Amino acid sequence: MNLLQRLFNINTTINTTLTVTSSNGFHLRPIAQFVNEAKKFNAKITLLAHKKEVSATQVPAILSLSLEKEDSFTLRCKGKEAQKANDELMIFFNNLMKNDKKIEEITQVSTIYESVTLKGESIAKGIAIAPIVHAKILERIEENSPATLREAINQTKKELLSHYEQNKVLEASQIFLAQKELLSSSVFNSNFANVQEFKNLIQEECHQLKNTIFESRIADYQDLEQQVLKHLGIHKELELPVFPYILVAKELLPSHIEQLNQTPIKGVILQSGNSTSHTAILLRSAAIPSLIIQESIELSKQAILDANSGDLILVPSKNDVKKAKEKQIAFIESLDLSFEKRFESTQTINGKNIKVLANITDLNSAKEAKGSGADGIGLLRTEFLFSQQKPTVEEQTASYLEIFKLFANVTVRTLDIGGDKSLPYLPMDKESNPFLGVRGIRFSLQEQTLFKEQLLAIGLASREVQNTKIKIMFPMVSNTEEFIEAKAIALKIYEEQQINIEKISFGIMLEVPSVIFALHTFDELVDFYSIGSNDLTQYLFAIERTHPSLKVNVNSPILMEALKQIISSTQKPISICGELAAEEKSLENLLTMGYKTLSVSAKLIPELKERIRHV
Repeated sequence: MNLLQRLFNINTTINTTLTVTSSNGFHLRPIAQFVNEAKKFNAKITLLAHKKEVSATQVPAILSLSLEKEDSFTLRCKGKEAQKANDELMIFFNNLMKNDKKIEEITQVSTIYESVTLKGESIAKGIAIAPIVHAKILERIEENSPATLREAINQTKKELLSHYEQNKVLEASQIFLAQKELLSSSVFNSNFANVQEFKNLIQEECHQLKNTIFESRIADYQDLEQQVLKHLGIHKELELPVFPYILVAKELLPSHIEQLNQTPIKGVILQSGNSTSHTAILLRSAAIPSLIIQESIELSKQAILDANSGDLILVPSKNDVKKAKEKQIAFIESLDLSFEKRFESTQTINGKNIKVLANITDLNSAKEAKGSGADGIGLLRTEFLFSQQKPTVEEQTASYLEIFKLFANVTVRTLDIGGDKSLPYLPMDKESNPFLGVRGIRFSLQEQTLFKEQLLAIGLASREVQNTKIKIMFPMVSNTEEFIEAKAIALKIYEEQQINIEKISFGIMLEVPSVIFALHTFDELVDFYSIGSNDLTQYLFAIERTHPSLKVNVNSPILMEALKQIISSTQKPISICGELAAEEKSLENLLTMGYKTLSVSAKLIPELKERIRHV
């Protein structure tokens, strides 16, 4: 390429007109995905609309355009990869619009109650009978917080990415990705002189969204403020009762929903917002019966919230309560038949026994798995212990022990760092392609101090439980040498510490395709396999699993053939560890192949068990 051609490429500008076709407009979640994609090109990319030109890599800037359905804008790409950026972003945007389905309004079923009712807009179905409690925010300040404002922002971004990764099987996970991209924008790259300057910036961004179609996104900015301040020791938390209650709140932030889930919440009444807000989406995801009622609501010792009909009865009669309870029972029975049978054994129509295990991240998710009917733990992600600061052996041991006590069998995945996951206290060399670099067992074998401490903690915890079998699973193993070295390290530690290994077995996450071609050799070494379907798919198709535009059909014949080849080539215990097992179309294929152990998120277990009973 001569100089003239290079100069031409650098100065190439391509304009394309795109139209918003989604009924929801071009809102925060698709904007975040679009921004993430636009960052990949060596080009200056902007959007032009309403006489404004804004950067395509800045979420707040695009939000400020307030692009509604039928609005058009110009995608302008300039630079070396202008043509490539234009072509790919045009397709990407159109796919975003096509896939951004309108949130369906809940069709309310008319119900006649004797007492006076307040009507509301239904957010999430269900019926609650409990006292009314008004939301109160308490501020708690820790002294001598060690974090700086920049550290607090970075830690919040990591937490949001982690929430997204852990929940991405759910539609609501896109909220965490959107908030992470919002916080990653240049708006928050300033060297803030103090916390007040950061707060002022949040207020400015919120002010710009006032009286626009995206006014509900103000809550996301306020939520980010609270999450960042939390890492500075400034906690703003809901004061919530220990008894069953219906919460009335002028507004709730998305992060509040996780707090509500830790309490005996029965229902929620929002006094602002709409059914498309991120808070509303998370309320639906959490299955908390909810209404929007903007008028004043008095306290009540026993109220009825009927989100199926849109009614709130503050002073119900005995007949009203009786009717609501009957409706509540019928509703729960229709939804939770599978939940009621969650502790029963799981057999297919042909009588084949299937174990359904849980993928967990910490003690709370372990308890949820126990209550959901998990037959054991198929994947304990240990990264939660290492995310903020380096844990001691004693801290790790105590955490593992609490989880080991709950189940008869627990599979512990050793630290899986690398790729898109890092540790704030342990710098890693920058890699051009981290998903193909120092990740999983490769990281552990390089950072052996951390690895040895984790293995020791697992062993010490296993010594304290009599009836729990522990499976230690090494991630991202690609050859037998890695497994041999990792297991040798563990055995040496356990011999030195006189830890009995009769209840401990060693296996690998089967997620690197090279293992498929060496299964006979691995069979002589490992005690078990667990197929990491997400990463195996990623490496089979060379498509990053978090890629916003490139997707793989989870029922691809290629993937199914690989899974069939794996199970037909080994006699060792093997499980599917990933959300593939919860995918309805995949389930029958997996069971037909002969897979008898599946591991999924705790929330999916009751329904998955019931589906298995009909296969």
